[in-house]
Amino acid sequence: MTELIKSDARPSVVDESTQRTSSPAKTLKSQLLGGSLTLLAGSGLVGVTNLMYNVITARLLGPTGFAHATVVYTILMLMSGITLSFQVVCAKYVAKSASSEDRSSVFATLHQRSWIAGIAIGLLLFLSEGPLIRYLNLPDPVLISLLALGTAFYVPLGVRRGYIQGIHAFGPLAINFMLEGLVRLGGAFVLIELGMGVKGAVLASVLAVIVSYFVALPSPGVNAISFRGISISSREGLQAIVFFSGQTVINNFDIVLVKHFFPPAEAGFYAAVALVGRLVNMCAWSVVNTMFPVSAGSAREENEGSPVLFTSLLLVLLILTVLVFGLWLVPSFLWKMLFSAHFELGNYGALAPLLILYAITTGIYSLSSVIITYEMSRKIANTSWVQLAFSGALALGIYLLHQTLRQVILVQLILMVVLLFILIIPLLRRHLTPPPLQVYRSLRVRRVLAEEEVIAEFLRSEFHHPEFEDYRHEFDYLVRHPNLESARENSVRQALLFLRRGAMWRELPADTRWCEVELTAADLDRVRFFPRAQWRRIAAGSFYLTDVVERIRLKLEAPFHDDFLGKLRSLSSSVEENLINPTVLLIGVDNTGPLTILDGNHRMAAAMLGSSGSALSRLRFICGFSPEMTRCCWYYTNVNTLLRYFTNLVRYFSYDPESDIDRFQENEF
Repeated sequence: MTELIKSDARPSVVDESTQRTSSPAKTLKSQLLGGSLTLLAGSGLVGVTNLMYNVITARLLGPTGFAHATVVYTILMLMSGITLSFQVVCAKYVAKSASSEDRSSVFATLHQRSWIAGIAIGLLLFLSEGPLIRYLNLPDPVLISLLALGTAFYVPLGVRRGYIQGIHAFGPLAINFMLEGLVRLGGAFVLIELGMGVKGAVLASVLAVIVSYFVALPSPGVNAISFRGISISSREGLQAIVFFSGQTVINNFDIVLVKHFFPPAEAGFYAAVALVGRLVNMCAWSVVNTMFPVSAGSAREENEGSPVLFTSLLLVLLILTVLVFGLWLVPSFLWKMLFSAHFELGNYGALAPLLILYAITTGIYSLSSVIITYEMSRKIANTSWVQLAFSGALALGIYLLHQTLRQVILVQLILMVVLLFILIIPLLRRHLTPPPLQVYRSLRVRRVLAEEEVIAEFLRSEFHHPEFEDYRHEFDYLVRHPNLESARENSVRQALLFLRRGAMWRELPADTRWCEVELTAADLDRVRFFPRAQWRRIAAGSFYLTDVVERIRLKLEAPFHDDFLGKLRSLSSSVEENLINPTVLLIGVDNTGPLTILDGNHRMAAAMLGSSGSALSRLRFICGFSPEMTRCCWYYTNVNTLLRYFTNLVRYFSYDPESDIDRFQENEF
């Protein structure tokens, strides 16, 4: 798996290789967020449409008929494992293709193979009609025949959608999903009202798939089925089949087993509960469908993967939270009104807890899906086999433990929690482990400094900020002309600094050793900006000093630039004329490792932008070294360092540096 700790989007030295990113993390996250919101909006409408479809079929068919229609549709969803396998392989190869000809060739090759697979699976279903009818207690063999027809079109539909997904046409993709839902809804209402009953509901689903296939645009024409000889790795196809086989079993096979083990009325009740799971899964996949081509298209830039992955996980978690909270707010009488009295099994109050429990179960699994599909987008992932094993364990668990519907859901919940735990532990271990740091030539140390002198220099560069307005007149002298031998002065300078930078200073390790060092042009490659404020916008993913300054130079050549760039331009002359504090604070593990600027971002950038080329020599460099510096979030940011930072915020929340300053004001210096 891609080393997730190698992301320049974090304010730490996480990839010390000489190769720098050329695909900005901000751009990738913008694509992810924009595409996810587009598909999420479409998924929301599809979810409402599907809910209306299920409510209408439930009310018109009753619990028994609804159970029959749902289990047939669920078998079609089980076939989606093949459909989605073709879709994800097509999306991955299209996203990686450099030209329209290559994309068309990928489509043609996979389109032909998908039709072969769809027809073969349809024939297999048709020949298995008898055993399926008996096992699922279905009333009419025509239902399986309709299912076979729908499957023949459903598999090639995956290729057409995969092409749309691969070219990042997320709007048309959302429209295609919505069209499928609308045709299913309208068709079911009309056909059931015409007296076709369960056959009408199933036929509506089949028609929705066929219509969606023919209007899936912008993809090549439906006649593009000629084989072009494009080499597509069989391992890619196997990986996709393994993943989606496990996914479809986890998402759908519980409905099949409940239909077999429980009476029709209870099976219909469970099918109503399972609707919320499909809604959660649909919304989560709006994020996954966006993440996959974005991640696959940037697979060469391994250090860009982490922001995409963790943004996707946060989006899915947010979706789950909103849906669960919404279900909790829905009163029980509304469910009764939606599904009518035919579904009552004693007390509708028992439905809400099952709905919430099922939603949580599906949401937890959706987080696992994000992790697995992220790995699939970048390489051949073994986690798909882990999921397949859990899908088998889920089927076995429900087969053994199905005394009540609640027990069926609890079996799934426990297994999904274990699956997520197995997937996320290696992920966190890689993310939390500090990376090996590149070794540079040793910096020349001029002299060792006391902490009090460093605080005095830090405060001198900060003293112009508004936070010090009330204290500037009284304490200006001890800031501008510090007496480092005075313990009282040292204490007041620390209290003043903590007005603005207390949270920053407290994160530095206690054993930090401060030195004044000589920094030459040959040492600039090891220096990074800390990504804050405008620097994130300018850096575009790489915070190395030389990269950022080069981007600033290009922006300054443009006819229009903002206040931030104007400030840097004016600072350049100030640095050359010694009009500002020349001290720059840096931190690192030792004098042979990378350095991060703690204070002096603007001064460093302005010095390198100077016209004379000698402004850098006018700066004074102070470095703080500690073997524990990777525990500091300003140097290396991960879950552990951020947790340490927030813990310290809570610990020192009641500390008020102004009270210390007021106490010093009572005494004369």
